Amino acid sequence: MWIAREVQPLIRRMARQFPALLITGARQTGKTSLLRHLYPGASYLTLDLPANAEAARTAPDELLHAYPSPVIIDEIQYAPSLLRHLKVRIDQDRSPGRFLLTGSQVFPLMQGVSESLAGRCAVLNLHTLARAELVAAGIAIEEPQYMFLGGYPELHLGIDHDLWFPAYVATYLERDVRNVLRVADLPEVNRFLRACALRTSQMVNYSDLARDTGIAPNTARKWIGLLQTSGVLAMIEPYFGNRTKRLIKAPKLAFLDTGLAAFLAGYRSARELTESTLVGAFWESHVFGQILRQAANRVETAPIGYWRTAGGPEVDMVIERAGALTAIECKWAEHPKPADADGLKALEAAEPGRVKQKMIVCRTKAPFRLPDGTWVVNTSDALKRLVSA
Repeated sequence: MWIAREVQPLIRRMARQFPALLITGARQTGKTSLLRHLYPGASYLTLDLPANAEAARTAPDELLHAYPSPVIIDEIQYAPSLLRHLKVRIDQDRSPGRFLLTGSQVFPLMQGVSESLAGRCAVLNLHTLARAELVAAGIAIEEPQYMFLGGYPELHLGIDHDLWFPAYVATYLERDVRNVLRVADLPEVNRFLRACALRTSQMVNYSDLARDTGIAPNTARKWIGLLQTSGVLAMIEPYFGNRTKRLIKAPKLAFLDTGLAAFLAGYRSARELTESTLVGAFWESHVFGQILRQAANRVETAPIGYWRTAGGPEVDMVIERAGALTAIECKWAEHPKPADADGLKALEAAEPGRVKQKMIVCRTKAPFRLPDGTWVVNTSDALKRLVSA
């Protein structure tokens, strides 16, 4: 069964305009499957095989000659030196769609792309499946279940989550953390991952995180950086519109796939998650993740921040576009109260005339407005409003 991705038209458009296309993202988000589905006649070279990676380093021209374009080159991060040889070939023939690349570990990979393929390569970050993509494919999944399972494609194609996630985490620890950071104590890293999952949608305190996992604060920063570059989590930076206020400056941590976070946090069913004290934090991460996926599919670059003063008022998400602000509060409740909009009103007072849209995203069945003009919407309605904004 093929689950169509909303980003497919964008990928085809990019490949029609650039000689090379790079799809990045966390492992098992479907990067390779997507390219092979869209371009079934393309040659296929995987650098995941040590022999191919070695050939890419020692005999790159011979290797590329054996795979005529268009060619899908999988896991390019295992042979970044190959990018220089692709540049030479592109400069000789700038026909679009010649090289279709996938890769993980975004920062070092992007550094190589910027040095070798600047202006020659379109770049797209692929997330796990959005709930809307599953629903469109006829997979009826309610939000609590999606929040628990997440969007890794294989989980929706028949593999049990209690078998898949342990294998995924073990592979991730073995291949990425050990290879990149050369960490010998993998249980220590596993504890760190679980501590991060329990802090999703919370402000990052590296000292507390380090103390709880028995590592140094600088090590915690380094490992957080790896999780970011690997597409596992995002750091939501604070929004600093009105600098006369005492604003919180620490970023918030958010897992990009709530299913992975739920597994790492120890939840074994959707009911266990939704009845826990962390359900509000997971709901916020879920809403953030769906908004981020939609933005990525539409090549929208407006950053998503959060706003909080030292005195307490907070807004979960603030999106700035052309000087106008969209303010979003996330509530797990099905029927939010007027008091739940207090943070939105505080931001509106701090940024007079700039807040054009206020929303509380919750589990309501139908959208309605509070007396102060705040819209109470579900996730699907919120996504539609963001597109029309």
